[in-house]
Amino acid sequence: MVFAAPNEALARAEELLGADPSPLHASIAHQVIGIWQRDFGDTRRALAHLRRARDLAARADSADREADVLATLGVALVHSGRTREGLAAFEQGVARGTGHTRARVLYRRAYVWWVLGRHGEALEDVRRAIPVLRQADDVIWTARALTLRATVHLALGAVERADADFTAAEALWDTTGQEHDKADAVESRGLAAFRSGDVPAALRLLDEAEERYAKLGTPTFMLTIRRCEVLMAAGLATEALTEADGAIAALDGIGGQSTRKAELLLVAARAARLAGDPRTALARAAVAVRLFAGQRRTWYETHARLVLIEARVATGRGSGRLVADAAAVAERLAAFGAPAAPEASLLAGRIALGLGWTADAERHLAVAARSRHSGPPLARMTGWAAQALRAGSARGVLEACRRGLDVLDDHRMTLGASELRARATAQGAELAALAQRASLVSGGPRRLLVWSERWRATVLSAPPTRPPADPALLSGMTAFREIAARAEEARTDGGRPVPALEREQRRLEREIRSRTLHMRGEAPGDGDLFDVGRLLRRLGDDVRLVELAVLDGRVHVLLCGQGRVRRFEAGLLADAEREAEHVQAGLRRLAHPGAEARLPLVEAAGARLQELLLGPAAAHLGSGPVVVVPPGRLHRVPWALLPALRERVLSVSPSASSWLRARETAPPRGGRQVLVRGPGLASGGAEVPELADRYGATSRTPGGEEAWATRGAGPAGPDGSEETSAARQARPTGPHGDEETTAARAAQPTGPHGGAGRRAVPTVLEGDAARVPRVLRELDGAALAHIAAHGAFRADSPLFSSLRMADGPLIVHDFERLDRSPYRIILSCCDTARFASVGADELLGLVTALLPLGTAGVVACSAPVNDAAVVPLMLALHKGLDAGLSLAEALRDARAALPDDAVHQATGWAFSAFGAA
Repeated sequence: MVFAAPNEALARAEELLGADPSPLHASIAHQVIGIWQRDFGDTRRALAHLRRARDLAARADSADREADVLATLGVALVHSGRTREGLAAFEQGVARGTGHTRARVLYRRAYVWWVLGRHGEALEDVRRAIPVLRQADDVIWTARALTLRATVHLALGAVERADADFTAAEALWDTTGQEHDKADAVESRGLAAFRSGDVPAALRLLDEAEERYAKLGTPTFMLTIRRCEVLMAAGLATEALTEADGAIAALDGIGGQSTRKAELLLVAARAARLAGDPRTALARAAVAVRLFAGQRRTWYETHARLVLIEARVATGRGSGRLVADAAAVAERLAAFGAPAAPEASLLAGRIALGLGWTADAERHLAVAARSRHSGPPLARMTGWAAQALRAGSARGVLEACRRGLDVLDDHRMTLGASELRARATAQGAELAALAQRASLVSGGPRRLLVWSERWRATVLSAPPTRPPADPALLSGMTAFREIAARAEEARTDGGRPVPALEREQRRLEREIRSRTLHMRGEAPGDGDLFDVGRLLRRLGDDVRLVELAVLDGRVHVLLCGQGRVRRFEAGLLADAEREAEHVQAGLRRLAHPGAEARLPLVEAAGARLQELLLGPAAAHLGSGPVVVVPPGRLHRVPWALLPALRERVLSVSPSASSWLRARETAPPRGGRQVLVRGPGLASGGAEVPELADRYGATSRTPGGEEAWATRGAGPAGPDGSEETSAARQARPTGPHGDEETTAARAAQPTGPHGGAGRRAVPTVLEGDAARVPRVLRELDGAALAHIAAHGAFRADSPLFSSLRMADGPLIVHDFERLDRSPYRIILSCCDTARFASVGADELLGLVTALLPLGTAGVVACSAPVNDAAVVPLMLALHKGLDAGLSLAEALRDARAALPDDAVHQATGWAFSAFGAA
């Protein structure tokens, strides 16, 4: 009962002890309390109760009872770090027990062998225990033994054997009421899914196990360790570090198991190293090594030493001693049969290469390279990285890099969430960098361009998996929107946050994010290889595409156009990042009147940025349009501020491939337009009513307030959003259930950039009509959308970046539910062009969420801007679009038409055109 209903078992054991029981019954009660304290409380108290249980069993003269208690005591001693005493208790237990009881003791000793990392001994004891338990028809303990054997198989990389045992154990658990063990079975299936490479399934199963444990009120330290492993594989190392450190603090708070603390420290050390924090990794790994050594857990100690060496290398150290240490760790891991052995050999080879020890490097890398043909994706990538490092020719390096990135591509496309796809690319950063260096040396600018594109903005190469029609997810998003709106209203009215609302908002964010991370990818890799010739044909003689590649910290400019690719060297990336931050600070100040004196400083910074980012290429841009393709870390550069680009038709794209797809995206039929005005803008979103006037869509309510005549001004629907008029309801729907225009409108010809041949009356949503469900319905499949609303960028969670609507935030997750995002979209809001740079060279944010969903062009802003100054810019932009210009052409002309003062100039520079529409 102590696992099925632990708190009830504890209460009944304490009640029994208060009733003057016999020594036999008192022994059982103390053992139950000891188990509860061992697993859910204080190990010191556990040991006291278990020693008392042992003494009472001896007084009761029951050899089997004493053997059973000795096994429980042995587990507790090992978990408290007293390994020698624990193993001695097991020796006595095995000697005292007989038959069925002895099999249970052997199972628990097998568990301890697994905790100690001695997998051979664990398999031997469980092999001896299972037949006896089965013969005794002991369903619960047989299922536990099968689960343990499966877990040991996983530690040794035998996934198929583990799956068979997990399946057999789960069938047995279904016949019992052991809720704790059932939760453990779900957790184990999550671990198996992870070992087989299915990260979304692993996250889903571990979350389900956590929910089950929560109902039982039991701590989940082992679950935390496993979840952190999965998070690291998914590229969420910072999140894993936070979870591991939180669990360590909680464990210390209850005086919990020393063994679990050591494992959590090892996980935290690995997470810190992957998160780019080698000093924290060093500190956590050093303590883990000491604890594992004291616990005589050589398997785990060796893994901790591997992380310790990796952290030392990451801090810039490299020595012959470290080569020897890494090689020794690799040998021990190989002897254990640990899947991490190739990783250690690769590390030894890398350090040796850095020291110029080519013979030693070749020996270690050759061992690591053996893993490239088998095992889970990340293990195969380790092998291909080793093969690339040992290749004797540029051709060999490029082939190994290609094969390794193909493996990662296949793995990445099993992930449905765009965030996981983006973060997973970090695993391929080394291979991409090796290929770029080899291309620079031997292949010329064209080959460097191909490899620059190979691992740049890959998330945009395929639409994200559409979120499932999950009622829990949908209700969670509605609740999140309501709570966020109430929290914002409280801050606005009282000027102070409401902690209860903010806590609930964070909880709902975690729930939404967890459910989206569970999505599995539906599409294989797209196989659409980047073709330089196709790009050059699309560019023609007039357009120039400037792709910035970063190698070893220096910016290389790849200038494409007129049928060729040329390379120029520019400045250092770190210098350009610092200068971009200075420019952003200057633009923020210029958004307010009275800062005119800073304008020359900002312009001078723009000139310095040009030298760092374009270098001599600035003199070879020609006179036509320019497309800039920057690396992710330069996403905040206001490109229109650079002198060579200031008067040009200028657009920005995350990759050349993305620009090609946008250029070849066909506009939707009908030219449907949507204007949206959110609440709380300083200017009142004044360009929206002016645009509605221009398009003939305004009317007045009897009360004198402006109401914008739309195609859908009608009664509220069941979800609180406005429904269309009866006439609109009668229109046919498209293949995805979205509304089509009338036959007459659908037959309208479109202009050269997607605008209707005859001007369409736009849908205008403002006030209570600008609610998220209605806004999304109107945006889906529109030709042009203009949204005037407050924008908020979330650096901590970029897919919760938002636009404020009447009923709360419209977030990136909402946009991912669209069948097709608007062909063109104008975001006249602050910070809508800000992104989080993650993975190898990926961007997460509002604009990058739209591009793979059918949007070919976006105008957005990378800095806070003056709301009033935005209005003339937007009006001039629409004037250009009405004349048949592209977004980039119209934005160039709109900047030129602005008043010649600092506020308006800064506003124009802050906006960029993305894509090719």
